[in-house]
Amino acid sequence: MWGLMRLLLAWLGGWGCMGRLAAPARAWAGSRGRPEPSLLRTRRSWVWNQFFVIEEYAGPEPVLIGKLHSDVDRGEGRTKYLLTGEGAGTVFVIDEATGNIHVTKSLDREEKAQYVLLAQAVDRASNRPLEPPSEFIIKVQDINDNPPIFPLGPYHATVPEMSNVGTSVIQVTAHDADDPSYGNSAKLVYTVLDGLPFFSVDPQTGVVRTAIPNMDRETQEEFLVVIQAKDMGGHMGGLSGSTTVTVTLSDVNDNPPKFPQSLYQFSVVETAGPGTLVGRLRAQDPDLGDNALMAYSILDGEGSEAFSISTDSQGRDGLLTVRKPLDFETRRAYSFRVEATNTLIDPAYLRRGPFKDVASVRVAVQDAPEPPAFTQAAYRLAVPENKGPGTLVGQVSATDLDSPASPIRYSILPHSDLERCFSVEPEDGTIRTAVPLDREARVWHNLTVLATELDSSAQASRVQVAIQTLDENDNAPQLSEPYDTFVCDSAAPGQLIQVIRALDRDEVGNNSRVSFHGPLGPDANFTVRDNQDGSASLLLPSRPAPPRQAPYLVPIELWDWGQPVLSSTATVTVSVCRCRPDGSVASCRPEAQLSPAGLSTGALLAIVTCVGTLLALVVLFVALRRQKQEALMVLEEEDVRENIITYDDEGGGEEDTEAFDISALQNPDGAAPPAPGPPARRDVLPWARAPRQPRPPGPADVAQLLALRLREADEDPSVPPYDSVQVYGYEGRGSSCGSLSSLGSGSELGGAPGPAEPLDDWGPLFRTLAELYGAKEPPAP
Repeated sequence: MWGLMRLLLAWLGGWGCMGRLAAPARAWAGSRGRPEPSLLRTRRSWVWNQFFVIEEYAGPEPVLIGKLHSDVDRGEGRTKYLLTGEGAGTVFVIDEATGNIHVTKSLDREEKAQYVLLAQAVDRASNRPLEPPSEFIIKVQDINDNPPIFPLGPYHATVPEMSNVGTSVIQVTAHDADDPSYGNSAKLVYTVLDGLPFFSVDPQTGVVRTAIPNMDRETQEEFLVVIQAKDMGGHMGGLSGSTTVTVTLSDVNDNPPKFPQSLYQFSVVETAGPGTLVGRLRAQDPDLGDNALMAYSILDGEGSEAFSISTDSQGRDGLLTVRKPLDFETRRAYSFRVEATNTLIDPAYLRRGPFKDVASVRVAVQDAPEPPAFTQAAYRLAVPENKGPGTLVGQVSATDLDSPASPIRYSILPHSDLERCFSVEPEDGTIRTAVPLDREARVWHNLTVLATELDSSAQASRVQVAIQTLDENDNAPQLSEPYDTFVCDSAAPGQLIQVIRALDRDEVGNNSRVSFHGPLGPDANFTVRDNQDGSASLLLPSRPAPPRQAPYLVPIELWDWGQPVLSSTATVTVSVCRCRPDGSVASCRPEAQLSPAGLSTGALLAIVTCVGTLLALVVLFVALRRQKQEALMVLEEEDVRENIITYDDEGGGEEDTEAFDISALQNPDGAAPPAPGPPARRDVLPWARAPRQPRPPGPADVAQLLALRLREADEDPSVPPYDSVQVYGYEGRGSSCGSLSSLGSGSELGGAPGPAEPLDDWGPLFRTLAELYGAKEPPAP
């Protein structure tokens, strides 16, 4: 043990000594080194070595790593050594008497590489410092105790397929916690443990590269490569760590499309319209994404006329559709070729092409029940106007394509001929007129003719038939508008009075050409000149028109040039007026002659005002009379003689029979029957009150009692001539009389009749009452 320490101290002696120096420039060669001749030597107080300790070293006892000694220590035991700083007393301990330093536990350089301590020599008795304190360092010497690790692993990388040898894939990096400046503990070497022969790795940099050419993604898409990092330069005894690199081959367009079969067969019914899907074609391409996108085309001409092909939204399938209507009777099958081509081609891989493929396609057309087919897509016919019913217009024809011999039935859709102007023969499609036509009313008639198979009414087709009404000269020419013009009395002979225009409703041509003829002879007051353009000029002749009060009526004869020639006579009104110098009309002679004998404007206004006032009075009088009659009618409809007195007392049902004294409605005494003789007059107050009739014997009956009292009120002359209905707080069994009004009580209840004398005899005070009850008004005296 002591031999090992002596060797350690001898090896460490070459690191020199440290102590308190008088000047900063000093060099030593050993524990007892000699200064250079150019330097001055001062007395050295401390003598010790710079210490090292090997990490991870452990033993049964503390390990001596060095010794401290001061020049003041004479070996008399008066000097005590103290140690302070990092780890003093715990990791490192010192012998106070000898200055020996021991380490008490195993150290890890990766946790702490060195410790800075402070040494001091003091007097043991008085603890007085014998030397100033001085720092020294204890370094932990590294050993290879940490394997390499890959902090970023595992790795994922992508490289294009078909890459050349040496293409860089990824770089992996391992870290070793050992000291890279001491030995080979941190010197790493990279190797491939798994992934050969496809990939290799650079031993020093860790760059992973491809090792073989033409790696095909379609054969193997993913590779798992294991990379190892070993320290000690890869020598035996070194520690190692590993990581995985997942390498994925990305796709390139290195595969052309290929149809899985050389012939495709489809079928489609002949009634399929344009755009109907016939079938799908897919050329297989093992590439991915845009590298597998394809475009399809039809190579042969006959197929491209009847069908079209396009690519679906995914860019993989070819959609074969109908381009134009098919006909089983014309052609029953189509054969053509379809080509599939990649849309994106990489020039680097053209040697692996061509990137297209061709397949044959056969489409069979299937027969289907079809409606009749007209010989024309649309018909245009013509018929002269004014022809009688049954005039031949034309004929439409349709054929059953499935069975040409099958009969067809024709008809006109009602909505296309609302006026029923035409008819069609159901058997042969002949169209005739049903009424005479007028071109001036309607030129074109658009019919829809329906053709239906007799054995299958569901099979029907339509066709448009346009019928034009041809013109005939059946309208005489007329003036375009009524003409009422004037001429100044001072006009010069030959002056233009008015340009007259005419129109002919017949079609443009000879039928619409119009000629004008005016009055002829020396006595003509005006001259008409034909302008040969459908107009004429009305002129003042050389001899002025004689003055007259009434306007002139100039007859003009109009002729057309049609066959037959038609003519008409029109009249133009011309007034001779007195004009101002600027040519405007001042007054015409008829007004000047009539004005003296007529009325002035003020007089006319007064007359109109009077008439209006009289009309307003008449209307007001009629309205008042009508209002009065309506008021009387209301009084007749509503019975104004009744006064209904309503109390807001709610009855309690059967309980009221105990709370109300029914005897108040009864007359227990009774009265003697009325005196014989005629009843008293009702228009005067009686001297005595009429006696009350006795109550009938037996149990009390409210209905009978009310009827009795009502009869007394009817025959009592002292009561007013109107009813007074009182509401009693008693709920009875119901009334058989219906109404309690005294107006009809006598007849309804079967009692004594009312007064014998009519209301007219009651005097003038009761005249209104007599009128209300329908009595005739007495004649005036």
